[in-house]
Amino acid sequence: MQLDMSFVQVPATDVVHAIQLSLAPVFLLNGVGVLMGVLTNRLARIIDRARTMEQRLPFASGDEERELHEQLRLISRRARAVNRGITLGTVTALLVASVVAMLFATAFVPFPLGVGIAAVFIVSMISLIGALWCFLVEIRMATLSLRFGPARRKK
Repeated sequence: MQLDMSFVQVPATDVVHAIQLSLAPVFLLNGVGVLMGVLTNRLARIIDRARTMEQRLPFASGDEERELHEQLRLISRRARAVNRGITLGTVTALLVASVVAMLFATAFVPFPLGVGIAAVFIVSMISLIGALWCFLVEIRMATLSLRFGPARRKK
């Protein structure tokens, strides 16, 4: 029995070309990684702030208790937005990594992958748009909740 080794004989130029094609999505993957770092840091800060407020709740009374509950509701909404952003960012990273793998595979696989690559890339961009939208929503919620000076306390 003789093994067909023709699939192993791929010219180096094809491999180099596949690497060149997959390099741009790798830079995109790096950017998504940075976004994920920002989102996870924001989530960690939100969690820390919520824990601090929850520790104050048993000692709060009246107006302060209502204010803490109101802030905790807002923090909960912010955490959900960041969590969605992290989920969509992770999906984006997985899809972009799939695009890289598919681009690289085109050097070795005899059937066309162009439509599949395009579809996965489009879905990854939609996911990235969703992650960025969640980030924007969370930033807006955080900014709108800021109160400085005497206006900070409601009376």
